[in-house]
Amino acid sequence: MELTTIAAVATPPGKGGLAAIRVSGPEALKVMRQVFVPKSPATAFQPRYMMYGHFVDGDRTLDECMAVYLKAPYTYTREDVAELFLHGGEYVVNAALQALFALGVMPAGPGEFTRRAFLNGRIDLSRAEAVMQLISATGQTAAGAALRQLQGGALKFVQEAQGELIRLMAGLVAAIDYPEEIDQEEAVGDLAPGLDALSQRLEAACDERGSRILKEGLQVVICGKPNVGKSSLLNTLLGEEKAIVTDLPGTTRDTVSGSATLDGIPVHFTDTAGIRESGGVVEQIGIRRAREAMKAADLCLMVLDAGEAPDGQDTDILAELQHLPRLVVLNKQDLPPVKEAEAWLSAHGVSPEETLRVSARTGEGMDALRREIRKYAGNPGENALTLARHLYLAREAAQSMRQAADAMRQGVSLDLCAVDLNDALAALGRITGENVSDQLLDEVFASFCVGK
Repeated sequence: MELTTIAAVATPPGKGGLAAIRVSGPEALKVMRQVFVPKSPATAFQPRYMMYGHFVDGDRTLDECMAVYLKAPYTYTREDVAELFLHGGEYVVNAALQALFALGVMPAGPGEFTRRAFLNGRIDLSRAEAVMQLISATGQTAAGAALRQLQGGALKFVQEAQGELIRLMAGLVAAIDYPEEIDQEEAVGDLAPGLDALSQRLEAACDERGSRILKEGLQVVICGKPNVGKSSLLNTLLGEEKAIVTDLPGTTRDTVSGSATLDGIPVHFTDTAGIRESGGVVEQIGIRRAREAMKAADLCLMVLDAGEAPDGQDTDILAELQHLPRLVVLNKQDLPPVKEAEAWLSAHGVSPEETLRVSARTGEGMDALRREIRKYAGNPGENALTLARHLYLAREAAQSMRQAADAMRQGVSLDLCAVDLNDALAALGRITGENVSDQLLDEVFASFCVGK
């Protein structure tokens, strides 16, 4: 493949104080000398030396700027790299790019700089994907998970799994090559338990729920009968007047949503229509949507009025939440409490651990409620695989191992069992990029932004 020199804007589009243009490839320094005129020529173009000067297009000066030359292999792509820092105006940036393209530099495609870093051996494929995961992170926890992967968390775990699988396969090969010394029953007794244990470790590392929450956030639905303070609770959790609050029952007739960040995790709160028997068509539609939102939620907050005795409507709502993740929130703690609420909770099997006492009006108990909500998001472990592609491949590898172990126990020829184990090893190799096609690389890097 012919190695070209590429360029792209590495900062977000739009107006700004600064825009960075990255140039990578064998002609980076040559091109840089043609478009950048340094203020101090004597010290110019030394590697890693930040220069002040002007960006020029022939005889025309486009901008006053800074620039730095980075010499291979000590760069992001392991190629010669030139970075130019101009003012972030749309005209200036586009004109600078066109000047570079006129000199034979090619426009970089999505993720092409990171793709070159992978192809040149600077990072493995899992770390390349972590770059985009880090760029896309919407919360501290998601960014932390991406950073762990960028620093080799997923790579280390997968490499350890590969090493264990290779060790087991070596035992299988020994049994195949020396059948007179190692019979099949003896080999199965040594190998099958190891394959079972390794497949279980891979399955345990596949944190699909954690992956979704890191990417999309935790979905929390606030539910209960009318006038228990659901909308007030939403507003307090969000820190803004998102929902209309009145003393009239049934004020909320549709779902009202808002988002906040709790300890690094995006949390999407949804206030719902009060659930009750009502003849109003509009309110009934809102109640139906409330029930749909409850079933799809990661966590339901059932709100009770601590100043009123629970009734049949509360009992019916609690029954609907029986098999759903829930917390019961006793709201209005600023009002005199009634003993019936405590007795009702106990009688209906609601434990103290899943009961929170708050006042949405005064803020009492809200910090404790936020901490409990945050617990439901969980934290991805050190070995957790959180990218969809990694989850699929790890499960594919685990399935191939289980098939091999089951086949061994059933007396299937060890030669045939080795086919499944080779499939498992290939699947793990596709996570790190050891076993990868151009089509897969195209799919992975198509989701990247241009300039990264």
